[in-house]
Amino acid sequence: MSLAFTDSNFENEVLNSDVPVLVDFYADWCGPCKMMSPVIDELAQDFEGKAKVGKLNVDQNGTIAQKYKVMSIPTLLLIKNGEVVDTMVGAIPKQQLEEKINAHV
Repeated sequence: MSLAFTDSNFENEVLNSDVPVLVDFYADWCGPCKMMSPVIDELAQDFEGKAKVGKLNVDQNGTIAQKYKVMSIPTLLLIKNGEVVDTMVGAIPKQQLEEKINAHV
């Protein structure tokens, strides 16, 4: 199961993480976001202990979404040592996401 990131836990869970973090910016009403949900959950299991994988609901956590200028969803940010190292927009195949995470673990 993927993690739930929020405005209040983002700094601790993501920016201060000692492993890379994949953040899926989504909304419940977004069709492509729903397609990505099982992929995000699988990646969370696959990378357990090597990377964090989670979701941030843009409707409930607008501060972080604005900070990272998320204009389209789903937007996936790969964050390492508090810095964005990769940005992907839209429904991305699992294999492509695995390659991007593996490049930073």
